[in-house]
Amino acid sequence: MSELTELLRRHPAFSDIVQNGKPYRKLDFTAENTDLLTRDLSETRDFSDYVFRELLSENTYNGIGGYGEDRVIYRHRKHFTTDSAKPRSIHLGVDIWAEAGTPIYAPLDAIVHSSAFNDHYGDYGPTIILAHELGGIAFFSLYGHLSLSSLEGLHEGKTIKTGERFASIGPYPENGDWPPHVHFQLIRDMGGYNGDFPGVCNTSDQDYYLNLCPDPQLILRVKV
Repeated sequence: MSELTELLRRHPAFSDIVQNGKPYRKLDFTAENTDLLTRDLSETRDFSDYVFRELLSENTYNGIGGYGEDRVIYRHRKHFTTDSAKPRSIHLGVDIWAEAGTPIYAPLDAIVHSSAFNDHYGDYGPTIILAHELGGIAFFSLYGHLSLSSLEGLHEGKTIKTGERFASIGPYPENGDWPPHVHFQLIRDMGGYNGDFPGVCNTSDQDYYLNLCPDPQLILRVKV
C-alpha cells in the first residue's frame, strides 16, 4: 500500500464531486455483463439510451464503477485499439454516469494543474487536472468528458476550494462522444503529461498503472 493510499484512507471526509442527491447503481462493462456481447454500442445515442434508460432505470440513479475493470466496450472505439498488439482495456479511474450539465465539485482544495480539449472520438473531450497536497504529499485528480464551458476562465495555478463547483458533465459529441459521465482518476505522478493522462491501459501494463493511479473510491466513498 502506497503512502498516498494510506493517507487518503485515513482522511475523515471529502466533498462529493457529484451532489445531485440520486442513489447510485454499479455498472459493469466487462464481459461478465453478457448483454454487452450482443449489442452494437458504436453509436453514442444507442449507448446512452442503454445506460440511462435501461441500466439506470430512466435516469433514476447515477451510475458508478470501473476502477481496474477489463472493459469490452472499448472494442468499438479505435482510440483504444490503434496499437493492435497492445489494445487498451483496463480502466484506471471511476466513472460517474449522470446527465449532461450535472455540476462537478472539488473534493478538496486544489490548484489547476492543466486543462485541454482532447478532441478525438472516444477520448476525454474537455479535461481538467487538479493538483492537491494532503499531509505533505502531492497528487493529482483528473476529470474527463466535461462540457466545453468547463474550460472557460481556467488557467494554470487557479485556486479551487473544497466543495467549489468548477466544471460540469458534457454532452456528446463534445465530451469525446460518450454517454454523459465524468471520468474521475487519481494520479500520483503526472510524468510530464499536461491536460491529458492515460485513463485506460493494456493488460500487460496494469500493475504499473494501477499502482500509479490509486482507487478513486478512496475519495468518493460511494455506497451502492
